Amino acid sequence: MNWFLLFWGFLIVQRLAEVRVARSNEKKLLSKGAVEAGKDHYKWMVSMHVAFFVVFFIEVYVFNAEPPSWWIVPFVLFLLAQVIRVWAISSLGEFWNTKIILLPGANVVAKGPYRFMRHPNYTVVSLELLVMPLIFGAYLTAILFTILNIFMLRVRIPAEEKALMELTDYEKSHGQKQRFFPSQ
Repeated sequence: MNWFLLFWGFLIVQRLAEVRVARSNEKKLLSKGAVEAGKDHYKWMVSMHVAFFVVFFIEVYVFNAEPPSWWIVPFVLFLLAQVIRVWAISSLGEFWNTKIILLPGANVVAKGPYRFMRHPNYTVVSLELLVMPLIFGAYLTAILFTILNIFMLRVRIPAEEKALMELTDYEKSHGQKQRFFPSQ
């Protein structure tokens, strides 16, 4: 159980650090004339992610979920996701955010993993919501939040892409790329 608490604590610290980076980036972009899109669904997205950590904790720590014998497979996928997460966030630089904050007229970032797909960060989050609970045998959390995330992304991605198409060169730079899987 101590390994779970360390892992869970690491995730909480990581997410709080990302929120801090996002707020800093939001302030910078808004000062340059950026606008926010998708405000209506954002509170639901945040609520879903907070609920994920609560349910994950309860299933593992309170209900004593046990890691499966094959825990190394989701753990390796988690590590791979972390590499892509850092690559995606660093590639976007000040344009990375948890909100949809866009600078009108800006060129969309097309470097790093964004050279190959439109939404590598959403791919990472989707993978994490599945594999993090599987490391510890939290099958209910993995299934429930994978399904909830699918519904969330069905709202989030169209809102983001609509705003990107209206305010940036998104269609020109990303129109032929797959949303979640690498392509050339």
